[in-house]
Amino acid sequence: MKRLFLFVSLCLTLTFVAYGQNNQTIQRLTIKSAVMGEERVILVHTPAGYANGKQRYPVLYLTDGNAHLAHTVATIDFLARAGRMPELIIVAINNTDRTRDLTPTNASMKRDDGSPALLPTSGGADKFLKFIETELIPSIESDYRVQPYRIFAGHSFGGLFALHAMLTRPELFNAFIAVSPTMHWDNHLLSRKAEAFFKDRKELNRTLYLTLANEGGEAKIGFERFKAIVTKNTPKGFSFGSALMEDEDHGSVVMPSHYAGFRKVFEGWQLTGTVANVGQVEAHYKKLSARFGYTVLPPEVMMNLFGYQLVGLGKNDEALAVFKLNVKNYAESANVYDSLAEFYEKTGKLDMAKPNYAKAVELGAQTNDPNLQVYKTNLDRVSEALKKSAEAKGNK
Repeated sequence: MKRLFLFVSLCLTLTFVAYGQNNQTIQRLTIKSAVMGEERVILVHTPAGYANGKQRYPVLYLTDGNAHLAHTVATIDFLARAGRMPELIIVAINNTDRTRDLTPTNASMKRDDGSPALLPTSGGADKFLKFIETELIPSIESDYRVQPYRIFAGHSFGGLFALHAMLTRPELFNAFIAVSPTMHWDNHLLSRKAEAFFKDRKELNRTLYLTLANEGGEAKIGFERFKAIVTKNTPKGFSFGSALMEDEDHGSVVMPSHYAGFRKVFEGWQLTGTVANVGQVEAHYKKLSARFGYTVLPPEVMMNLFGYQLVGLGKNDEALAVFKLNVKNYAESANVYDSLAEFYEKTGKLDMAKPNYAKAVELGAQTNDPNLQVYKTNLDRVSEALKKSAEAKGNK
C-alpha cells in the first residue's frame, strides 16, 4: 500500500509496533471427558488474522476460563502489538468443581478464626492433569495450528495446580505462571515437593514466574520458602522470576501477574538497538528459534517498517533484501508483495513493480484484504505508466 518515504528520524532503533486486523474469535468447545466422567467446556481464543492465514502459534492453557479470559486476551494483544511477545492461542478451561480439580491432595484449610474449612472434594489435581494431557491437549493440537510451545497459567488454586503440574509433569508445558498460589496447602506440600524436585536436578529447560499479593501469613511464608528452594538449587536452563505485589490483593493480582509473567517467559523477544542490515535481524530470530524450539519469523509489519527506514537512509540494496525476505516468509500476504512493488516503483523499475502489484491484487482478492482497492490502484497506475512508456518508445 502507499506509504511515505519521509522519516522524522532516520535512526534504526528497532522498537516496532504491529497492528493486526480486528477479527479475533472465541470458540466454545465441549469435550466429553472419559477421564473426568463429565462434559468440560473450553473457550478457545484465536489471534487476529487466524482465519485467513496459515501461521502457527504457541498456546496458553488458562484456568478459571470465564473469569480471566478477557483481560488475558487484552494483555497478550497489548504486548504482542508492542513486539514484546508473539500472539498466542488461548485455551481457557471453565470450572465444574474447582476445588476438586485444582488441589493435589485431600485436605482442609483454616478460616480466619482458626477453625477448619472442610473441602471434601479436594485432591483431584492428578486426574485433572491427566484430562489436560490425554484429552484437551490432543484435541487442541489436532484442530488448531499450534507451535510446540505451551504455557500454563493459574491463579490461587489454579496457581497451586500450575506448580503441581511443573513438579509432577514438567514435560507437559514449557513455561508456568503461578499467580498467588495457595502455597500453604496441606502444610506447605508443594514446598516440600519442590525440595525433592530441585535437590539433584542438573538441568531443566523451563520457565516459572511466581507472584503473591499482599496476603501475609502462611501464604507469604510459603512464597518465600519456595523462592529460597529454587534460588538455592537452580538447574541449568531454568528461568525463574518472582514478584511480591504488595499493592495488589488476592483478586487484583492476576492482571499484573500475567503481564509480568509473559514478559518473563518471552524475555528478550523484542529486537532492539541499532540494526544496520537484514543479517542482524535474521541472527536475532535464529537465536529465538533455538530457544523456543520452533521457527520464529521476523514479524511482517516490523520488516516492512525496517525496509522503509532503510530506503529513507538511501540503503536500497539492504532495503531490497528486507522486502524480499518478507515475501519469502509471508508468501501468502498481499501486503508484502505490494511493499516490494512499491520499492521497485520508487526506484524506477516499473517492469518489476507490475507483477508484484498484480500478485498483491490476486492475494488480496482471495483473502478479502481491506486494502484491495489500494493494491488495484497501484497496479493500474504502474500499468498505465508502462503503457505510456511503450507508446513513447514506439513513436520515436
